[in-house]
Amino acid sequence: MAYKTNLYDVSKCTACRGCIIACKDWNQLPAVIEPFKGNYCTHEDTNGDTFTIMRFMEYEDDPADDVKWHFLKYQCMHCLDPACMKVCPQGAYTKTDWGATYHDPEKCIGCQYCTYACPFHIPKYRKREDKITKCTLCVDRVEAGLTPACARTCPTGALTFGDRHELLAQAEERVKFLRANGFPNATIYGKLELGGLNKLYILTDTPDKFGLPIDPKVSTTITVWQDWVQPYFGWLIPLALAGSAFSFVTTRILAGKQGEHAEGGHE
Repeated sequence: MAYKTNLYDVSKCTACRGCIIACKDWNQLPAVIEPFKGNYCTHEDTNGDTFTIMRFMEYEDDPADDVKWHFLKYQCMHCLDPACMKVCPQGAYTKTDWGATYHDPEKCIGCQYCTYACPFHIPKYRKREDKITKCTLCVDRVEAGLTPACARTCPTGALTFGDRHELLAQAEERVKFLRANGFPNATIYGKLELGGLNKLYILTDTPDKFGLPIDPKVSTTITVWQDWVQPYFGWLIPLALAGSAFSFVTTRILAGKQGEHAEGGHE
């Protein structure tokens, strides 16, 4: 089955937040009221009850120019090779045959290891249940023949859901158009990052202008754990115990010999 993905075109987005409401409605998520911080963001980041947010960013390349606005719909990237799935000790993460990275709350123990492993820090802790939550790419809707709630409600066509390879081809044509019409830095985000994301972005400028890491990476500590420590954890414990026992015995022997030399010296 071909991978399906959400394509988000920032050049068509009006930041109406309809996608946030649709996500809340479909997933029956409660409202989360955050303190006003002097900007247009209703949420600074995703949280246990908010799977998708709209980021508002303003910047100026030249003090003489007007302030420029950037909007960005932000949620789980559904990486093609998800770090969260690799590090979960309970196997709570799975990859559907059409590309969604699904989290099973029944298997989750709330350890939050996936949160720290994710380059985008997407999985969030829900304290009242002691579980991790995140966007599911509307697995239930898609497998019933529907589109994700956010894509279904977008009034401007900024969100499109379909086969990844087809949407990627559309994105490449759209980027060519944008570059020829006033956006020389237009680019596709998600095509190659981390081996590919199942959430594609058409950006009108470089990723950092939208708060996205230009070159996202999985932490070296996480990589060492999953590639070296975790696979051999079963025999590392007895090896460590054997090392401790050996150290204890050799230390006692050396101490005994030093005691004998000391007594011989006194004689």
